[in-house]
Amino acid sequence: MFVHNHDFNVYQLGSMAGHNVIIASLPYGEYGTASAARVASDMLSSFPNIRMGLLVGIAGGAPSPKNDIRLGDIVVGVPTDGENGVLQYDFGKAVQERKFQVTRMLDPPPMLLRNAASTLRNSHRLNKHRIHDEVDAVLERYPLLKEFQRPPSADRLFKSSIVYDANNRYHESCLVWYGTIASANRLIKDATIRDELTTEKNVLCFEMEAGGVMNHFPCLVVRGICDYSDTHKNDSWQGYVAMVAAVYAKRLLQTIPPHIHDITVRQSPRARSQLQSHR
Repeated sequence: MFVHNHDFNVYQLGSMAGHNVIIASLPYGEYGTASAARVASDMLSSFPNIRMGLLVGIAGGAPSPKNDIRLGDIVVGVPTDGENGVLQYDFGKAVQERKFQVTRMLDPPPMLLRNAASTLRNSHRLNKHRIHDEVDAVLERYPLLKEFQRPPSADRLFKSSIVYDANNRYHESCLVWYGTIASANRLIKDATIRDELTTEKNVLCFEMEAGGVMNHFPCLVVRGICDYSDTHKNDSWQGYVAMVAAVYAKRLLQTIPPHIHDITVRQSPRARSQLQSHR
């Protein structure tokens, strides 16, 4: 395996559903859009013929009367409501006595991946996806992965303005949501901020990497919901929903025939210019 001299990523190579797969993670203890952009840029330097990308991980959910999002659900970032799948909500213009104006529009996921997501969504409408069953099978095969088990605690959503009052939100089924993912260098633990952006932009969840990746490493973002982006945020669901999101990513790859030749990430003019700016 050839790795570029200035590439400090550590890769895992393999195959899935007939596709050659390269996996890289953010450095331990790091997160945010800049770190994600650096990892993606280095990956393209060492593997210039990458055909498609998936950004898979966890996020804080944004439940609303319109979207009954729960812990353990999956959110896939696709164009909807005038957004391109990912909204970088902290990039913009702040003018005194005016509302903050977002000024950056991120690129949508590649058409190949959007088509695959549409195909998978239609399949799930006809047949129960049973993603949780697949996660359980993995955990049974590898019993040492205890941190990825579903937490025994109930799923609770607390009222935005009253932190001590809660409604039991427990459910065992996993829903897959398609829409806008909010991304920024901000860890959201504030239900009022969450609700404001959810009402304004109909976002489904909050995360901290996609905003730095979409315009120079075209990909599809898949997130498992591990908390509700409020003051009750904790880490107990992170391992399990990371596994759930990974299972969805595997299902997505299985819908794409390995012989299909789509434009590579590096061949995109926008990708080339953005890649050069990150070197």
